[in-house]
Amino acid sequence: MAKRRLSRQQIDRIARNQESDAAVNGVVISHFGKQLDVESLVDGAIVRCHQRANLPTLVTGDRVVWEPGDDGVGVIVSLAERRSVFARPGFAGVVKPMAANIDVVLVVIAPTPMPHANLIDRYLVAIETLGLRPMLILNKADLLESCEDPLAIDELLEIYRSIDYSVLEVSATGQQGLDALRQALAGSTTVLVGQSGVGKSSLVNGLGVDAELALVGGLSTVHDKGMHTTTTSRLFHLEGFDLIDSPGIREFGLGHVSPQDVFEGFVELRGMAEPCKFRDCAHQGEPGCAVMAAMEAGEIHPGRLQSYFQILDSL
Repeated sequence: MAKRRLSRQQIDRIARNQESDAAVNGVVISHFGKQLDVESLVDGAIVRCHQRANLPTLVTGDRVVWEPGDDGVGVIVSLAERRSVFARPGFAGVVKPMAANIDVVLVVIAPTPMPHANLIDRYLVAIETLGLRPMLILNKADLLESCEDPLAIDELLEIYRSIDYSVLEVSATGQQGLDALRQALAGSTTVLVGQSGVGKSSLVNGLGVDAELALVGGLSTVHDKGMHTTTTSRLFHLEGFDLIDSPGIREFGLGHVSPQDVFEGFVELRGMAEPCKFRDCAHQGEPGCAVMAAMEAGEIHPGRLQSYFQILDSL
């Protein structure tokens, strides 16, 4: 069915309904198809709600105005302005919001399944484009020595440390490194992203004051890939910060960003294109290329540059 076109009066009314902070009385903490769970900012109650049809798709973390409805089911009548939104492309290139009003994005990897630099780089480009603060978390650090190639993982983490990304090694089950992570997240709203099976839900449990806040899944023994335990994003209030768990994904497209965004998303490349001899330099062997010169001088890791070109080819 084609989407209904709104009249000018309806558009103006929606604009007026972008409520001020004083009117907001709830926050979306999870959603289930067309229904959402809203936490009342008045008494802390969790209310299952529908949203009005003239509102955009709502996501976990959205601040809303809701009203009681029939049979205990409320109605979300308006959406407050988002200060940030983390999104990824869905089907047919349509951008699909995942979480709103966040400060930090935790990119979670683990020794198993083996982390892939290109997937990490895709996340980082998206995070940098949105102006959010990224952190790279190696979960299940207690399994590092027994994994397939621990040296490769150490070398991978060192690449990101060398370009000033915050990298922490933790173990959700062994409580390793969690105090440092709690301190780093104090006062923020954070979303966890990463492949299925890296232990995002276990990390929620490890950081929480109550055990088993989130369901925990395992790995497929056939393909060594994570099984999707979290099926929808959910917000948890932990001690000193809020945390949003998100469903695991195996690929993260960047069809919603421009080639220039990708270039700027590789933080070590920023500003390097200006000294290139040619304005339209593609940084692939042209004479006088400042980017290639920086790589040859050891200022850019060759793997990161290869990942940059792979992402460009995929747009």
